[in-house]
Amino acid sequence: MSAQDQIKEIVTTNDVVLFMKGTKTMPQCGFSSRVAGVLNFMGVEYSDINVLADDEIRQGIKDYSDWPTIPQLYVKGEFVGGCDIITEMTLSGELDTMLEENGVAFDKEAADKIREANA
Repeated sequence: MSAQDQIKEIVTTNDVVLFMKGTKTMPQCGFSSRVAGVLNFMGVEYSDINVLADDEIRQGIKDYSDWPTIPQLYVKGEFVGGCDIITEMTLSGELDTMLEENGVAFDKEAADKIREANA
């Protein structure tokens, strides 16, 4: 199975997927840590894919999304964005809306706390 086929299968069989450097419990870069931290704090159930463990997946995800950087968040098979986009969406409430529209459970109070802390 090619890296592209693996990636397609991962993003279509999991509701929320974060392609990141490291894991959700041990991120290995600041940007991955920030996005995983937001998802963890908000109680979002997601699959974490450590791109450092597989060079083909690391390059493959960049080709798949046509996005040059890691981390990359996917919800219901759709590419959402990287660290800056997820940060902006969290602070604006857009991430809450997108998760709600896609039936993904999360802690609304935790999302509000993130916004309060960054106001």
